[in-house]
Amino acid sequence: MLVVETVAKIRRLHLVQGLAIKAICRELGLSRKVVRKVLRSGATEFRYERTRQPMPKLGAWQAELDRLLEENAGRASRERLTLMRVFEALRGLGYEGGYDTVRRYARGWAQSRTSTAAAAFVPLSFAPGEAYQFDWSHEVVLIGGTTVTVKVAHVRLCHSRMLFVRAYPRETQEMVFDAHDRAFAFFRGACTRGIYDNMKTAVDAILVGRDRSYNRRFLQMCSHYLVDPVACTPASGWEKGQVENQVGMVRERFFSPRLRVNSYEELNALLLDRCVAHARAHRHPELRDRTIWEVFEAERPSLVPYAGRFDGFHAVTASVSKTCLVRFDSNKYSVAAGAVGRPVEIRAYAERIEIRQDGRVVGEHRRSFGRDQTVFDPWHYVPVLARKPGAWRNGAPFKDWLLPGALERVRRKLAGVADGDRQMVDILTAVLSDGLAAVEAACAEALRDGVHSADVVLNILARQREPPAPLTILTPDALRLRHEPLADCARYDSLRRSV
Repeated sequence: MLVVETVAKIRRLHLVQGLAIKAICRELGLSRKVVRKVLRSGATEFRYERTRQPMPKLGAWQAELDRLLEENAGRASRERLTLMRVFEALRGLGYEGGYDTVRRYARGWAQSRTSTAAAAFVPLSFAPGEAYQFDWSHEVVLIGGTTVTVKVAHVRLCHSRMLFVRAYPRETQEMVFDAHDRAFAFFRGACTRGIYDNMKTAVDAILVGRDRSYNRRFLQMCSHYLVDPVACTPASGWEKGQVENQVGMVRERFFSPRLRVNSYEELNALLLDRCVAHARAHRHPELRDRTIWEVFEAERPSLVPYAGRFDGFHAVTASVSKTCLVRFDSNKYSVAAGAVGRPVEIRAYAERIEIRQDGRVVGEHRRSFGRDQTVFDPWHYVPVLARKPGAWRNGAPFKDWLLPGALERVRRKLAGVADGDRQMVDILTAVLSDGLAAVEAACAEALRDGVHSADVVLNILARQREPPAPLTILTPDALRLRHEPLADCARYDSLRRSV
């Protein structure tokens, strides 16, 4: 194949120095056919592309290779096999050819697939405060030394391109509610329209055209923030292309190299800082003279004012076991002993669990995202201790229970007394009637006097409950007698004589 340098020499020898074709052939060692081809075409470069590549060993395996390549293309980008792995899979089926043949065929297959699948799109433009886009992504981080796949909620304002990202353990509906609330609180407002894909936490059914049957709770959230939800056409990610591009950008800039944090709180604080730093440092793609943050500040007055936190929970009913526990999301949570025997409503928020019965809160816990874990509130079991004091020593809710200051000191002192468990139960039971602050103060007073028995603590509480002594009534000087009466027994004697 003629290289560019040889073509240039031929052209200079003939056109500049005026040498004949025969002389050029002698000097460069080329055939007349080649020299004539260069001079007649006027081209400065020649390329050779084989029109047909014989692949005798691959012929019988072409259909199988097409199947492997199609399966590999359908996988998620992180799970796709390299071409060498595809070649090894084909060899495992019996193919005896070389890797280079498979590589050339795969390149042609990819080019033909790209040419048939390419599509054109219309660029979109949004007014300030008109719309935002929402999506999820999965990222890998190290939390407390453990590799965890977190679910990251992405919100993007379409006009200013301002972004907000927050990580969660799940993609459930209560996480969607929390992500919207935190995003709108950060933006200090919402847009009039929200663009989503057809996620199950928002869309119950896809109807004809643009019509959707939205989830009732999702519609309540949109109504609270005055947002009109719009769902994309299935498999048409370009309709929310801004947030789709944001997912790739955030993965590259925020999560690479792999983040190492101690908790979700630390991770989300880091992500928020990076969102602000990115917006301040990068130019707006259309308004090149301003940064994303400057355009965002200008867009804020056009946003729908922030309506406050939406009560975003996912509610389910559950029964209470005789051990005062309810099961939710593969974990168990304790409730007040009085709730046993009747169903309760569990309200699951993004970070906590609230348990209600007849409109009254009977339990509240920080949410656990593990499996087969039991979360206790020991105070839920104190009424049971009053009837079964023997459970104090080995009761699971009371292990590693750290009581408030004075109560904990009394507990330690009673641990070495013969009936110390019973006395401690009596003191804890008093909390139900007198309150924790009063019992804590009584324990502190008893310890100052050098005693710690339950009788003393309960006696102090009883004195505190006694009504105060009546006030002494003082007689004013205006009502005081000037001449006090004197006793005269002779008057009674005169009466007796008259009878």
